[in-house]
Amino acid sequence: MSAGRGTATAAHVAATDQPWDLVVIGGGSAGIVGAKTATRLGARVLLVERERTGGDCLWTGCVPSKALVAAAGEASGARHGHRLGIDVAGVSVDFAKVMDHVRAAIQHIAPIDSVEALEEAGVSVRTAQARFTGPDSVEIDGVSVRFRQALVATGASPAVPPIPGLDEADYLTSDTVWGLTELPDDLVVLGGGTIGCELGQAFARLGSRVSVVEGASRILPREDPLAAAEVTRSLVEDGVVLHTGSGVARVEATAGSSGVLHLESGQQVPFSRLLVAVGRAPRTRDVGLDAAGVEVDDRGFVVVDALLRTTHPRIWAAGDLTGHPQFTHTASVHASLAASNAILGVRRKVDLTAIPRVTFTDPEVAAVGLETDRVPAGLRTVDWPYSHVDRAVAEGAPEGFARLVIDTSGHVLGATVVGRRAGETLGELTLAITQGLTTRDLAGVTHAYPTYNDGAWNAAISDVQDQLERPATRRALGLLARARRWWIGRRSGLTRDRESPPRSAGRR
Repeated sequence: MSAGRGTATAAHVAATDQPWDLVVIGGGSAGIVGAKTATRLGARVLLVERERTGGDCLWTGCVPSKALVAAAGEASGARHGHRLGIDVAGVSVDFAKVMDHVRAAIQHIAPIDSVEALEEAGVSVRTAQARFTGPDSVEIDGVSVRFRQALVATGASPAVPPIPGLDEADYLTSDTVWGLTELPDDLVVLGGGTIGCELGQAFARLGSRVSVVEGASRILPREDPLAAAEVTRSLVEDGVVLHTGSGVARVEATAGSSGVLHLESGQQVPFSRLLVAVGRAPRTRDVGLDAAGVEVDDRGFVVVDALLRTTHPRIWAAGDLTGHPQFTHTASVHASLAASNAILGVRRKVDLTAIPRVTFTDPEVAAVGLETDRVPAGLRTVDWPYSHVDRAVAEGAPEGFARLVIDTSGHVLGATVVGRRAGETLGELTLAITQGLTTRDLAGVTHAYPTYNDGAWNAAISDVQDQLERPATRRALGLLARARRWWIGRRSGLTRDRESPPRSAGRR
């Protein structure tokens, strides 16, 4: 077996005096993309993953949650079909089969991120715990390995707040919820962000009595308030009870996994299962970062510069542990960038101005670029309601909107889209922001009809029409139309000799 291919053993990784061109610690999205990128650039790469390649996105995050959301959507569609004239009585949910569907989705995708796939790409892989022991060495199961460059991509894990009594409760997180074998009767979700809203709505649609507790004044506090309002309406319609504006004073654990949340407001919220979804904390402990001279901030995130270089000039970091937006797509793009910088010595910088994000509730909430509810002076917003999107009306889902942030020249700088398939619409708007496109550019592109993408397209058309209504523009267009009329008349002999061409707007 060659040094650059195949599953690496402890002896194998130390079998040569030559250091590895790149050692990657972590086999999630960032680690996999970084390792493959470096290998394609001709580097000799070793990836070390302590558990299983694929990371949180595959095993406990994006894939299982979207599979659960899909199953919940089918259950909801059956229950709410009366809005379209369909009455389906006696809808039941087999939770065991739902979880089988979730696991099947994971297993279908897993081979793409497997050790075998990495080996086929030329990456050497070691399943072990890695720890830096110096500025150019890492220990892997007791064996010291040298490297020229390293990429830290250990990701993040569910954060657990220091609430009195929580440690005594048999709580769930987004990592452990997939081990459920029975549908909870009373599920309380602590946290009204993206994860909390997605899972809370899904379990409610599958038949649990769900309460969501959020300390902020509303759910989805980072999103446009109008977007949060649409999701709030939908959650309430699904039977979810929302408790906002009050933190949790303590948790009282009772028999089994049951207990009671005692809110700071004095209200008590009982549960049969408790799901903690208050964010994610970086996995930067037990990696030996101090020994390598890699600094972390007061929250535990690795300190990186615009090139994704840490405080050690030959150690790089990418993904959730950097403090940048914690999304799989961000981790993958940044890992490719970091690997290119490390192996080729180029100086590509991260660009955080257009990082798309999607909350996969029903309706979906998708956003990118500048915030659409706090627009700086000199910019404007333009909205288009989904009640005027023909596809949404035809499918009985007119709730939602598209909102664009635009500068004085018509450039798109930010967007929020709420509605079905909002995440699919976001790609075009992200491209518009990154490429400096204007609403006129978007309006001039032929879009398929009818689609949900018509919302953003019509918002762009609306802005162009508003620009044409400006007094100066109307005068200029009027002058052009009169000049054209005069010219056609002159050539066709319809203009009398005494008629003269229209004067320019600047002449008197």
